[in-house]
Amino acid sequence: MNARTPRPALPEPPQPPRVGEALAALREQQSLSLDELSRRAGVSKSMLSQIERAQANPTVAVVWRLANALGVPLADLLADAPRIDAPVITTVAAQDTPTLGAPDARCRLRILGPIELAGRFEWYELTLQPGAALESAPHEPGSREHLSVLSGQIDVEAGEASTRLKPGETARYPVDRPHAIRNAGRTVAQALLVVLHAP
Repeated sequence: MNARTPRPALPEPPQPPRVGEALAALREQQSLSLDELSRRAGVSKSMLSQIERAQANPTVAVVWRLANALGVPLADLLADAPRIDAPVITTVAAQDTPTLGAPDARCRLRILGPIELAGRFEWYELTLQPGAALESAPHEPGSREHLSVLSGQIDVEAGEASTRLKPGETARYPVDRPHAIRNAGRTVAQALLVVLHAP
C-alpha cells in the first residue's frame, strides 16, 4: 500500500479578544451581580452572561462600557487577548468606527484609536450638543488629556482650573483629578480628544 502524503496543516484563523474570564473575575472581586453590572454598563444581562461563558465576543464599544462600569482601564479586560500580525495598512470604515454616546444622545465619542493601545494612548472625535458635557472621574496619577477644538466653543475644567477654547485652539491638562469638557456655545461643538495614560 502506498502511504498517503499528509496534507499540510492549515493555519488556525486568528481569534477575537476573549474577555470573559477577566470580566467574571473583576465582577466577582467587586461583588457585582450580573443585574447590577448590566444596569451600570447599559449592556443586557444575557449578553454579559454569554461573554463570561465565552459564547460571545463583545465589540470595542461594549468592552469600553464594561471597563467604565467596573472602574478599570480597558486594557484590564484585554490582557490575555491574542496578538496577531496586522497588514501594512489597515482601514476602518466610517460605519464600523465604534461610537459611545450618552443616554440622552447629547454627547458622542467616536473611538479612533486601535484597541491594542486602549488604556495607554487613546484618541477620539468628540461631539457635544449645546449645553452638553463630558464629565470624568480622575484617571491614573500622571495621566493627561489634549483637546483640540474643531468647531464651536468648549470649556475645559481640570480640578479647580478652567479655560475656554475656540476653534483651532488646544488645551493640555492633567486628568488625575475630576475633569470635564463642556459645550459653552449655542451650536454643536466638535473636538479631537487624546488621552495619555500614565505608565
